[in-house]
Amino acid sequence: MSTFEQISLTNEQYISKATGCLIGLAIGDAFGDACRDDDNQFLYGITMDWPEKPSYSTDDTEFALLSAEILLNSNGYPTREHVLAAWKEHVIVEDELKRGGASEREAATNIKRGLQAPETGVYNAYTMSDGAAMRAAPAGIVAAGDPTLAGELALVDAEISHSRDGIWGAQAVSAAVAVAMGGGSVDEIIAEARKWAPEGSWFKHNFDTAFKILEKHDYSIPSLWMPLHQAIRCEYKASVPEAVVSAFAVFKLTGGDFLQGMIYAGNFGRDTDTIGAIVGALSGAMNGIEAIPESWVEKVRKPHGTCLQFTSDRELFEVAKKLTTLRS
Repeated sequence: MSTFEQISLTNEQYISKATGCLIGLAIGDAFGDACRDDDNQFLYGITMDWPEKPSYSTDDTEFALLSAEILLNSNGYPTREHVLAAWKEHVIVEDELKRGGASEREAATNIKRGLQAPETGVYNAYTMSDGAAMRAAPAGIVAAGDPTLAGELALVDAEISHSRDGIWGAQAVSAAVAVAMGGGSVDEIIAEARKWAPEGSWFKHNFDTAFKILEKHDYSIPSLWMPLHQAIRCEYKASVPEAVVSAFAVFKLTGGDFLQGMIYAGNFGRDTDTIGAIVGALSGAMNGIEAIPESWVEKVRKPHGTCLQFTSDRELFEVAKKLTTLRS
């Protein structure tokens, strides 16, 4: 892929892709959460559109906004100090961290104990969770076309709550978003993500396993659906080797199509809000905001502050536009 300086994106295209990425993440988060709701599953079986029951974005969207806040406050050059300050201001002040992931709650506890990154992520029982991957897309927006930079930004953000696979998953997502922002194809986006899964890691093992299954079944969703789930499922549904790999598998199977990606990600089972958030971020970055139905956009563009209260004062279009100014 070319570097950011070589990308021939107009400002309008850059904003469209950035907005598509953030809105896509939020849609995947909320839609995936709705799809796994017991009432919706009883009523619809497979959820194909927004159900009547109100659906809101969860911690995936709101922690992605925290990552965006860190990037904006640091003018695109975040340090551990910027990350720690943001977590002290917006995360550890939450009494229960409602809807927050286990890795984030553990990191918040470590911060309260006086620890700092990387220990806050290493001394964490959920260090391999997808909690950093779910919030990594803003780094890819800022580093559009430069996956190496995206990976570096994701590392700084992720290490406060994760280590090893947890960080590699975040780097894979951010780098993949950077390639999508730069005009990469589905296969180029996935190829970049796989570079961030080191040899000998569980993340790489599951990535290789999943895509061998896709190839073996000639990308036929009905024939590979059950074997894919069975091969990469683990005890903890929100682990990077399961959830992040699942997201890239869905992205490949649906060819980057936004609506198809949302439907299959949302109905994938297990950690569907994060799987949907990653698929939505990738397809939104690749296709731009124009590929997303306006009625779906309106469902999520204004967060509710369900997990992090400060996000109720943010608007996704505005945040996306601000992120595009950091590398201009």
